Amino acid sequence: MGRLIVVSDLDGTLMDHKTYEYSPTLPAIARLKQRGGLLVLASSKTAREMVPLYNVLDLYPAPMIVENGAALVRATQLSVSPAEETDSYQKIRLVLSKLRAPFRGFGDMTVAEVSAATGLTIEAAALAKARQFTEPGLWQGSRDERRIFEARLADYGLVAQQGGRFLTLSFGGTKAGQMAQVLQEHGPATTIALGDAPNDAEMIARADFGVVIRNDHGPGLPAFNCEDRILRPNAPGPNGWAEAMTHLLDQIPTDKGACHG
Repeated sequence: MGRLIVVSDLDGTLMDHKTYEYSPTLPAIARLKQRGGLLVLASSKTAREMVPLYNVLDLYPAPMIVENGAALVRATQLSVSPAEETDSYQKIRLVLSKLRAPFRGFGDMTVAEVSAATGLTIEAAALAKARQFTEPGLWQGSRDERRIFEARLADYGLVAQQGGRFLTLSFGGTKAGQMAQVLQEHGPATTIALGDAPNDAEMIARADFGVVIRNDHGPGLPAFNCEDRILRPNAPGPNGWAEAMTHLLDQIPTDKGACHG
């Protein structure tokens, strides 16, 4: 069975969608760490945004899955200040300038506008704009226009993933794919994956135990083909996270196998 590895989305899952409060999760996180488990943060946020929370929660030696699964940042890399931009991000911005679609990315917004769109402080919004691998943004066109947009993105090797509030563009990489890499480096393990949005669905399905957090601000997630091993707590955000994790920590070490579908 190995150790317990928990992979968790942040906004709307471990953290409240509006206030970013996470204190209800602390008792369960303490229990997880006491038994030698790892909590792997998996978010559309940048590494710079996530490091302060990682440090406050004292999650070493767990890695982090950043920018919607575009990269895995190991614990040994967290002391290194990441570059403001990479070639990947510059290429995404170049494609957007060619397509001229009704998509407003973080690169099109001022720090104040990112703050308004996310509810982040000005300081935190500046960190959110320090993209390296992906470009989140707001789709402002019709559904038909979006289908055409995504098809044209594919011509350039780009994919679009819908999160809780933003459409995120990247050259590939998913939370589920990075979770598999975490298991290669830290397994064998029993896995729990928690999320609230479509971009969390694959990792929830591929974990041994999945948790769908109630999302009152997005499309939510439909039933899985392994729904008997998916928890859906009544409370949203960190309260639902704490409810589900407390239940699972009481139940595991029973390992019922993964769903892969």
